[in-house]
Amino acid sequence: MAKTFNDPRSPHQKIAAELRRRITRGDLPPGSKLGSTAELMEQFGGVANTTVQKALQALKAEGLLEGLPGKGVYVRQHSQEPVEPIAYMRPAAPGEPYAWVSEAAKRQRLGKSQLLEVAVVVPPKEVADALRLDDGERAVLRKQILFLDEEPTELTRSYYPLSLADGTPILEKKRIRGGTPALLDSLGFPPREFVDELSSEIPTEEEVVALELPKDMPVLLAFRVVYSDDRRPIEATVMTKAAHRYRMRYSLPVA
Repeated sequence: MAKTFNDPRSPHQKIAAELRRRITRGDLPPGSKLGSTAELMEQFGGVANTTVQKALQALKAEGLLEGLPGKGVYVRQHSQEPVEPIAYMRPAAPGEPYAWVSEAAKRQRLGKSQLLEVAVVVPPKEVADALRLDDGERAVLRKQILFLDEEPTELTRSYYPLSLADGTPILEKKRIRGGTPALLDSLGFPPREFVDELSSEIPTEEEVVALELPKDMPVLLAFRVVYSDDRRPIEATVMTKAAHRYRMRYSLPVA
């Protein structure tokens, strides 16, 4: 017999989830006007006015809706766009900016990064395993926030073997022209392959603050390992992506 399961979320969370899905999948495109509060109350089974208002407020906090005084509530031009990870793996040519900046510009968006920390650390276990480090062996951590149109979109924590980074700009607390892929390429470690593992997770306090996340918003967590020649691991990155601003796109050949 099939298991019975009821949605334990509050009514306003269910309404917000339904409207959010219509917005992110294009059924309610940017510029669309939502029905009046009374119409939404009826549409969602006669719920209370306060329930509808709480749902709309949640979506406004996520940047999906905006209220225009005297006109109603409209779908915003939101920034959940497909992003192809392969575009960020190719080393920038000499003189070109970091791929995050150049790729954003191709979509008429403003991309920028803020370097938060550079430190020599004993990395988390999954990073140490991925980089094939011995117990207690240290790596260089570079932590930064990526922005799209001034909105924090991704918190990245990238780790590099200290034996590879020692004596290079990777250890300096300043941005690297063209990004670390370009630098590693110039050092003789071109990226040849990367492996991503994706999961949806509950954010930590650091992630909520860094990405200015709305209440109860999950994040998309990507763990990426980059390999150079002879499949030598040269970078392991934990990328926390604001799920309401991000969509991943992979285009892969089928053998």
